[in-house]
Amino acid sequence: MTWLSPERLWLLLGVAALAVAYVIAQRRRSKYAVRFTNLKLLDRVAPKRPGWRRHLPTGAFLAMLGLLVVGFAQPQAEVRVPRERATVLVAVDVSRSMLATDVAPDRLSAAKDAARIFVEDLPEQFNVGLVGFAGQASVFVPPGTDRAQLGTGIDRLADGSAGQAGTAIGDAIASALEQIRSVDSAAEEDVPPARVIVLSDGANTSGQDPAEAARLATELGVPVDTISFGTPSGTIGGGQEVPVDGETLRSVADATGGRYFEAANTEELQNAYADIGSSVGYQTEVRDISARFIGIGLGLALLAALASMFWFARLP
Repeated sequence: MTWLSPERLWLLLGVAALAVAYVIAQRRRSKYAVRFTNLKLLDRVAPKRPGWRRHLPTGAFLAMLGLLVVGFAQPQAEVRVPRERATVLVAVDVSRSMLATDVAPDRLSAAKDAARIFVEDLPEQFNVGLVGFAGQASVFVPPGTDRAQLGTGIDRLADGSAGQAGTAIGDAIASALEQIRSVDSAAEEDVPPARVIVLSDGANTSGQDPAEAARLATELGVPVDTISFGTPSGTIGGGQEVPVDGETLRSVADATGGRYFEAANTEELQNAYADIGSSVGYQTEVRDISARFIGIGLGLALLAALASMFWFARLP
């Protein structure tokens, strides 16, 4: 934390002086009470003493003054804020191997559920789009802020819904980049802050070379985060083995400055999405946070007033 006007913090000495003066005054009052030796008469005159309650309004009042002084000094701190025009493209493998049941109920269903949670947790102003891919890539939902439309698009993801058999990772990345460059009228020349997230269970088997797509992503300054989803023991109908293969995904992430994740179950997949969501589309800015201290201080002032009115029928 930094301060625009640190010299104003010297006013805290005044708050400390008030606290010391209050303690001295309370000790003097205690000494006077001890001099009143007729304790039976004292109990009749003042049978109910406020005890610790009498200190609460003063304590809240002093804390309020301290917080207001801190706010007056104009504190600043680094704050994560969503980037303007931030765009996220989620590409999900819908090839036949995604029907493997090594992840309950199957890889594709688990991937869809995790994608829903991920996009729901993103800020509302983010543009989010959806690409499905098998032997070719198809844009299910162009980037936008309509989360209901995105949810419908995720529901439509199904085995083979993106064309013929195969796994076109390179095409999926290229399609996502094309959508990013068309998100608004300025995107062609001024690419918005963006990220592509690719989830698949296998290597590239059709379409363009993922390395070419990765080079284009690097030129545009768009990191590609990748998630390898499944286990080495996955099988589909007839006992056909479909082990997970994440080497292509790892190389794409490394080449573009993205991150590579391996998820063998639903929990690991959700954790991977959570890690991505914690950084995607944000930037760190130094901002004035004095309002936080002033707001808490005003709350303490209200507490002091209520306590004093309730217990002593007067304002502090």
